[in-house]
Amino acid sequence: MAPMIHDDDAPSNKTPTTPNNASSNDLTSLYPTASQPALLSLASQHLFNFGTKFHQDIIVGAKGLYVLTASGRAVLDWTSGQMSCLLGHGHPEIVAVIASHAAHLDHLFSGMISPPVVSLASRLCNLLPAGLDKAFFLSTGGESNEAAIKMAKVYTGRFEIVGVGGSWHGVTASALSAQYHFGRRGQGPLMPGMLMLPPPNAYRSPFQKSSREYDWEAELDYGWKMVDAASCGSLAACIVECIQSSAGMHVLPEGYLKALKRHCEKRGMLLIVDEAQTGIGRCGDLVAVNHDGVVPDILTLSKTLGNGLPLSAVVMSEEIARGCEERDYCFYTTHVNDPLPAAVGDKVLEIVVRDNLVEHSRAMGELLHAGLRKIQSRYGCVGDVRGRGLMAGIEIVADRRTKEPALEVAKKIGDRAYGLGVWANLSTHPSFGGAFRIAPPITINPDELQTGLDMLEEAFATTEGTLPLY
Repeated sequence: MAPMIHDDDAPSNKTPTTPNNASSNDLTSLYPTASQPALLSLASQHLFNFGTKFHQDIIVGAKGLYVLTASGRAVLDWTSGQMSCLLGHGHPEIVAVIASHAAHLDHLFSGMISPPVVSLASRLCNLLPAGLDKAFFLSTGGESNEAAIKMAKVYTGRFEIVGVGGSWHGVTASALSAQYHFGRRGQGPLMPGMLMLPPPNAYRSPFQKSSREYDWEAELDYGWKMVDAASCGSLAACIVECIQSSAGMHVLPEGYLKALKRHCEKRGMLLIVDEAQTGIGRCGDLVAVNHDGVVPDILTLSKTLGNGLPLSAVVMSEEIARGCEERDYCFYTTHVNDPLPAAVGDKVLEIVVRDNLVEHSRAMGELLHAGLRKIQSRYGCVGDVRGRGLMAGIEIVADRRTKEPALEVAKKIGDRAYGLGVWANLSTHPSFGGAFRIAPPITINPDELQTGLDMLEEAFATTEGTLPLY
């Protein structure tokens, strides 16, 4: 139990009852008089489009696993908002923490600390593997990755950063430079010393053994040869996601992360693992690195830690913390270690442990993937089903043999599924298009999961171009 903040209940071995799973009948509009046409008109006049197409439904309420549109439709949220509402929308314990801290302990001078910040740091570090000993807290995933990259540079005295193609680490300067995607457009020159490994895409990689099995080891070795050739001898760190969600839910192959760690150690580099989406039970482990038995030098968390509130964490070893302090590391921001979001993060961790939600996520993930593979067996347009735990990707193709993408068919399936009442994200950007991303709150129960699967299958059954097999 973390100091100063007392848990409401001790950890339990019982199956979680997931009390936040409100039905669609429990949804209440916070804006009952909202006019969708009027709001869309105002949005077109005054709301800046930051790089995405706005959805044409105005959302006026959210509770549990559902969101409510201005037209009165309840939609099952299979992306947990922006992959963030780990415990669902409006969780009563989270709401209570927000209300109490908004009233009594919301924001402080950045150099001041408060009980929830100390409690969150203690609880988090005690839950993580040994070697992840100290933490501090920021607002977004991009911010935490920016801080981690700067930390690696300060600690090593070097400046080159190696990314992995297909990643998404944010849109701040260093984070954006460590990835290949559409967000780089118009922002050159990028940070110097940014190098890249090939994306670990088992479904489409040209690196194959004679058995046509994905040869990730040859691909990774080739990538490091290119990095070594391009490097000017100042390699500081490599940053990676355990599951590349934005790229289409590509899971690192078994052994990849350990091999990556060895490559880093060989070159005197740090390994940074970005667990914005995979962390806090989403993948059936508290953090995804536990699945691989790898302890990174620096771990970043965001999205799931705050259950939708802006909260991120940078966690590092005692040695790295000490070295950075000696070298005058500075990442001083307005909202560093803010008490209100820290209290929410502390409560999220308490609930996940107390309600056995890591084990629950693993069990629900098995049901989810079995259901998606069943859909794959029935429709030829499903080229690949991948993921782990309650993170899943479905790649849509025109032909399984050629793997030709079928983005228009995918769009129609997504629109039909949304019309039936389930929301699954389909990225249509050229760098990430063609795969649905599914990541419901980890409080989901078997009945709710089956409801979503039934809607999704009906979308495939009633959409032209899905290539039914029987």
